[in-house]
Amino acid sequence: MKKSPDKSTSFSTKLKLNCNGKILSLAKPVIMGILNVTPDSFYDGGKYSSEKKLLIKVGKMITDEAAIIDIGAISTRPGAEEVNEEEELSRLIPHIKVIRKHFPDIFISVDTFRSIVANEAINEGANIVNDISGGTYDDKMFELIARYKVPYIMMHIKGMPKNMQENPQYENVVEEIKSFFTRQLKKLAKLGLTDNIILDPGFGFGKTSEHNFEILRNLNSFKRLGYPVLAGISRKSMINKVLITQPVEALNGTTVLNTIALLNGANILRVHDVKEAVEALKLMDAYLNMR
Repeated sequence: MKKSPDKSTSFSTKLKLNCNGKILSLAKPVIMGILNVTPDSFYDGGKYSSEKKLLIKVGKMITDEAAIIDIGAISTRPGAEEVNEEEELSRLIPHIKVIRKHFPDIFISVDTFRSIVANEAINEGANIVNDISGGTYDDKMFELIARYKVPYIMMHIKGMPKNMQENPQYENVVEEIKSFFTRQLKKLAKLGLTDNIILDPGFGFGKTSEHNFEILRNLNSFKRLGYPVLAGISRKSMINKVLITQPVEALNGTTVLNTIALLNGANILRVHDVKEAVEALKLMDAYLNMR
């Protein structure tokens, strides 16, 4: 029997992103492929430094049915030191130009918390801004998003990457993240932005493993704020601490938790391994639509 929609978690916002006139439907969940052009990311740092390797990786993610390519030039792993703006731009912009030239139709997300970097990236063809700080690190970010009206991923983080895992504490992690989103959404609304927003609770960004699993269990509750939800669990420590694995061994654990995230309402999965995430999505869809 086909499963009836859960009306308690319905939301009024239209499940589509308007990326400078290009429409990305979120009526069904989609996959965002991670592309790190950094030397020190926790899993794949330094792998895609050359143009050839970059294009092979992006081409494979697109073939594997990624809807979005998320490109970042700063490592935000726990303990990471900040990279200056000039270095971020020098790593990021040439890669965006190459991707846009060879793959003109793919949706490109730029993973940055700096408005100047986001501005340059948008001018070179990026469609979406993915901000780990949810607008708290750069007070000009919201003004930039309002000016360009590009889709904006608002993530929650507690602290900074270099110190975020130093004993993070919450009274109620889910409610505190929801309160943060509510405050930031009000700021965007004052600038005339009430759509084209995605919420990311920030798995692993200033959270213990217990916090992360509590967020995963309650993922659907974030959708009551009226916006799609992104889950970024791929190969993270919440998997490795339970299974006693390293990130390179965490694909199976990632797939399990991605499936739970989909069942709990995730609209976007941000992953290193697109093929496996797409398979999880297709199997979940078949299961939910079983007649």
